[in-house]
Amino acid sequence: MAKNKGPRRPRAETPKGFRDYFGAEVTARKAMLDKIAAVYHRYGFDALETSGVETVEALGKFLPDVDRPNEGVFAWEEDGDWLALRYDLTAPLARVAAQYRNDLPTPYRRYAMGPVWRNEKPGPGRFRQFYQCDADTVGAASVAADAEICAMLADALEAVGIERGDYVIRVNNRKVLNGVLEAADLWFPDDPEREAERRGVVLRAIDKVDRLGIRGVEELLGIGRTDDSGDFTKGAQLKFEQRERILMLIKGDRWANNLVGFDYLVGESETGKQGVEELEQISDLLEAQGYGPDRIIIDPSVVRGLGYYTGPVYEAELTFEILDEKGRPRQFGSVAGGGRYDDLVKRFTGQAVPATGVSIGVDRLLAALAMKGRLDTSAQGPVVVTVMDRTRMTDYMSMVNELRAAGIRAEMYLGNPKNFGNQLKYADKRQSPVAIIQGEDEAAREVVQVKDLILGAKLAQDATLEEWKSQPAQVEVNRADLVATVREIMGRHG
Repeated sequence: MAKNKGPRRPRAETPKGFRDYFGAEVTARKAMLDKIAAVYHRYGFDALETSGVETVEALGKFLPDVDRPNEGVFAWEEDGDWLALRYDLTAPLARVAAQYRNDLPTPYRRYAMGPVWRNEKPGPGRFRQFYQCDADTVGAASVAADAEICAMLADALEAVGIERGDYVIRVNNRKVLNGVLEAADLWFPDDPEREAERRGVVLRAIDKVDRLGIRGVEELLGIGRTDDSGDFTKGAQLKFEQRERILMLIKGDRWANNLVGFDYLVGESETGKQGVEELEQISDLLEAQGYGPDRIIIDPSVVRGLGYYTGPVYEAELTFEILDEKGRPRQFGSVAGGGRYDDLVKRFTGQAVPATGVSIGVDRLLAALAMKGRLDTSAQGPVVVTVMDRTRMTDYMSMVNELRAAGIRAEMYLGNPKNFGNQLKYADKRQSPVAIIQGEDEAAREVVQVKDLILGAKLAQDATLEEWKSQPAQVEVNRADLVATVREIMGRHG
């Protein structure tokens, strides 16, 4: 007779496309975001936190990499309404700007940082939950707002440790792109649905150039493309001449900062010419502030894939080389992007509200800093006060409180104190810099043993006997000198 195994135990595993973040990673991310927030605050932007859940109606149909509304998000129905986890921080801002338009200043300048969720196919380094860091100006029609966003983005990158020369911010204008599409006979003013559909396919194709290369984009502009997994993506079905004109954008390095070349790309399109004029204004404004082509350039190859952009668009690219999974050198690529979206708030108000902003990919920027050796992921643990005598817990807790009051991170060992060796193993696992030891004998003499765990680890690795004796890793000090001694040891190790 088979035994009843009872209820099935849940598997202890992270859902596909998600990941967990531990102490050092969380600390490093917070430190980086604090530096970015300081730059945004210096520019006069205010912090905003919106709900992680929005109505699907408020999110709209501007979803990344999909063709139909309500795909790409985690959504559910509740009391007749469809709700979804936010997929970016821009759509919630549009809702806030409309909802509180009578209370907010105009222009409204805000920054926001937090997780977003996308129900998309996960892959290497591509997760369904990730952090974004945004800054936007709502209510300013002048391209001076766009120039300011670009300058602020440059300052933010340098503030977190991306040196000048290791990045470039590329700026284009969606009106220029529309002019190119018009010149390529892809403009259908009498059939807006057809225009939006064809333009969306083209934009998403061009925006994948970093991942797919020129050949991959060319396939998406034509019949379509089959990826490595065998999945087929239908293309834009463009003619050869149309494809060639659009592919000139991808090879845009030849046009960088060459506004005469821009005139050639847009042909006789009035929309395109207006875009070129706006780029000239942005270039002049940035140059006047000292942001030259060593940091920010005008480049027609930047398109940005999202359909809601209406004017200037920009992308921050890190230019230093890394090795890919096959050991081949390549540039790190984009870590931030944004642009002007003058029609997004209009969905709520019925009135055009100009807006522009940028979003930083937090995880990618953290990865870049780690590759450059500018990210401290070796988080130092707390000072550990060991327990030698269970009857003296109040004395040990008093030591912990003194250290904390002095601004020193500290904790008392709360496991089973029977095996003292396990307490020191715990301190090592916590990456503690110092351990405090006080047994019955030390208590009677009103002293403590202070063990320098960092020095001890170094001496254990390669120190000679003479060095071990001359640099004792454990010292006995008066109980009253506990805080001063710990502070001196920690200061010695930086």
